[in-house]
Amino acid sequence: MSGGDETLSYLRDLDGEEIFFDGGYVARFKIREIEESPEKPHGISYSLTFHSPDGRRLMGFDNAHGLAHRGGRFVERRQAFDHCHRDQLDAGRSYRFATAEKLVADFFDEIERILKERNDG
Repeated sequence: MSGGDETLSYLRDLDGEEIFFDGGYVARFKIREIEESPEKPHGISYSLTFHSPDGRRLMGFDNAHGLAHRGGRFVERRQAFDHCHRDQLDAGRSYRFATAEKLVADFFDEIERILKERNDG
């Protein structure tokens, strides 16, 4: 396990947690320790998802699979594993994993954005 991010233990402790929000929305956390690799240098596999009252996945952050390369022909063709899906139709966009603490904060920021959009709409 990488020693550079002290908040990884906090993230690992969230494994299996569900947080319920008004209106029947739910956030789910799946985190497991894995061997570090160039694709997953932080030594964890994670899936943080947010679901509608009917169970549809609305948004998620994960590193379960690589993303297809996006960009011009002069952009390095490194496959991104850390990524987010802004809605259920989004194929995913690269997410720069800095720390587990920032990952969780960004996840909750996206939840706040979704709930605001749904309540204002």
